[in-house]
Amino acid sequence: MNDMTDNDEKLGKRAKALFDTSVDELDGATLSRLNRSRRRAIAELGRPGTAWMRWVPAAGMATAMLVAVMMIVPDPGQQEQAVPTSVTDMEILLGDEEFEMLEELEFYSWMDLAEDNGDVT
Repeated sequence: MNDMTDNDEKLGKRAKALFDTSVDELDGATLSRLNRSRRRAIAELGRPGTAWMRWVPAAGMATAMLVAVMMIVPDPGQQEQAVPTSVTDMEILLGDEEFEMLEELEFYSWMDLAEDNGDVT
């Protein structure tokens, strides 16, 4: 574990030395351009009306978390939906009952239509 700490320190020192060397070797035009860009960025931060933009990533993350929670947690006012107890057509087709009713399926469909229209008394 101690060797890892020593290696990390050596790596850090070497990276800093390489970075410092690369910065020292920059020409005057590049240094001037970097300095102007830095000043523009600092001035942009100080402008009124842009302070709220710093909160945009945090607001986006909070909104995403809220949506995720709303999708996972059920509505407390919502009651559990009752499981329908009526026999569905698929249960009839997949069941082991006799198929006499299926032979007269058109008749039963006609009866349902007649009941819906109020023709059957």
